[in-house]
Amino acid sequence: MNEHIFKHRLTSEAEVRALVGYPSEVVKNKMIQRLDQHCRNFISQSPMLFLATADNSGACDVSPRGDETGFVHIIDEQHLVIPERPGNRRMDSIRNIFDNPNIGLIFIIPGLEETLRVNGKACVIQDDELLEKMMMKGKKPLLGIGVEVEECYIHCAKAFKRSALWQPANWPSKETLPHIPKVIADHANMKGLTSEDVAKSLKETYEKRLY
Repeated sequence: MNEHIFKHRLTSEAEVRALVGYPSEVVKNKMIQRLDQHCRNFISQSPMLFLATADNSGACDVSPRGDETGFVHIIDEQHLVIPERPGNRRMDSIRNIFDNPNIGLIFIIPGLEETLRVNGKACVIQDDELLEKMMMKGKKPLLGIGVEVEECYIHCAKAFKRSALWQPANWPSKETLPHIPKVIADHANMKGLTSEDVAKSLKETYEKRLY
């Protein structure tokens, strides 16, 4: 990392604590080690989560997972399964899990500013009896990510309040949004590949290969 760009780096928790202080007693005690009825209810209403993994060198990745509400299957208080639907076949999360089983999840419910964080150990599974429970549009997922739960807690709403994420009045106009086919074409930098080609490919995969 270029030391000339970031000149004043903090190198210890003590330095940070001197600036921000310590959590309240409620914050320190709100973490539990199981999926109680509140966590189960939250997950059952969540159509979207973000999944964080790292490889054995510590290189990190965060990937979204989304489907109809309640798409994550809860087995019991310590275990859940995330279906692995068709994607771009990079398999970043899967490859990381093979290297390093530690996983972090953030569950989101539209309109709710608090989120649920779940941390634990993950594995890649192909248990038919479990995958069949997550069948969608007549198709069973080929794989699943099994998670052994170690920590659960509610994350406060400050980030969502500051971003006003759920307030449509604050959303940018569609005309100003990034043109994704153009972005992908430029990043891929492949001879003959146009944004029109990318747009056609995206349309096909979104319409025909969600499941």
